[in-house]
Amino acid sequence: MKEILIKRCGWCGVDPIYIRYHDEEWGREINDDKKMFEFLVLEGAQAGLSWLTILKKRENYRKAFANFDVNKVAKFTEKKVESLMQNSGIIRNRNKIVSTISNAKCFLKVQKEFGSFCQYLKSFLPDGKPIVNNWKTLKELPATSPLSDEISKDMKKRGFKFFGSTICYAHLQAVGYVNDHLVDCHCRQV
Repeated sequence: MKEILIKRCGWCGVDPIYIRYHDEEWGREINDDKKMFEFLVLEGAQAGLSWLTILKKRENYRKAFANFDVNKVAKFTEKKVESLMQNSGIIRNRNKIVSTISNAKCFLKVQKEFGSFCQYLKSFLPDGKPIVNNWKTLKELPATSPLSDEISKDMKKRGFKFFGSTICYAHLQAVGYVNDHLVDCHCRQV
């Protein structure tokens, strides 16, 4: 029997967690604010670390951060911060934990102003539609873009933390607002 070779973006390697994330989530457009908040929490936690590290701790984050319920996270207290600092299942960085709570409050303000956080992000996209790039190799993928610079700058003005242009670009890729699947990847949907 002949083995079928599936082409993927090379960054996901052979780790089953990475492959599943690549095949089932990365680059797929999200229109749900709860899922959007989940990625915002995870991207903030990832700053300076590998994405695989965060994916392996994802379920711990789900439990620690109220199943990514933005309303509940926005109400976390200093006592909860101290509790999270003892949680070995997440990245125990006080600044990242505190910023997650602060970002939840900012997220709620954006929802109120734009109707949803997804609508806010889409307001930066041409015609509100995802950007589809045509990269052939991983070397072509940028770490930032003028779009991620603009969104990051606006989010910082709105009080968001741990969301520089590089994290913003990774977030846009993850939530499918920038489609960076390589042209020969089986997940590329145009």
